[in-house]
Amino acid sequence: MFNLFKKIMPKEERFFGMFEAHASCLTAGSLTLRKLLDGGPEVASLCKTLMSQEEKADAIAHEVLQAIRRSFITPFDRGDIKGLITAMDDAIDQMNKTAKAVLLFEIKTFEPEMRLMGDQIIRAAALTAEAVPLLRRMNPNANRLIALTSEIAQIEEDSDHVHDDGLKRLLTTKGRKDPMAFIIGSEIYSHLEKVADRFEDVANTMSGIVIEHM
Repeated sequence: MFNLFKKIMPKEERFFGMFEAHASCLTAGSLTLRKLLDGGPEVASLCKTLMSQEEKADAIAHEVLQAIRRSFITPFDRGDIKGLITAMDDAIDQMNKTAKAVLLFEIKTFEPEMRLMGDQIIRAAALTAEAVPLLRRMNPNANRLIALTSEIAQIEEDSDHVHDDGLKRLLTTKGRKDPMAFIIGSEIYSHLEKVADRFEDVANTMSGIVIEHM
């Protein structure tokens, strides 16, 4: 009887708006991250911009978690809502950690593979922003959602290859002459790889939600 009651009760639609607002933060953050990877005198300023974007996203995530506790009927399982917004927030949090590392080491120039990983992160964020609104009508959008999440997972795999290639080239060009440059560079590569990993977590969470509702 309770399950029937839940089906006929109107569901809280505001969650979708908050997911979409957070996805916009992910897109903005990815663009800022990529721009700072071009290097130059604006790096510090762009890092601070990214930190502000992460704070905005964090506020949205907090609002979602509060809304879960206040809402009687949710659009899908509460655990899935929490899992999705947490995965999304982890992605921009990892971007922020990358910016903090850049500031810590006072880096002004970046390797070509780092910029390529930045391009891949932009693509993952764009696909996430495309996928999130489709959750409003999961059944008719299921095939497209699965395709988008699969593409995000493929980006993460491609990013791993770029990461490995970048480390090898860094070792060859700088590592043997300047071990500290290699240590710092590998730290940035690690952060960028983790950003891609977090987007894969978002994709896996979304695909799991879709499969549950198919």
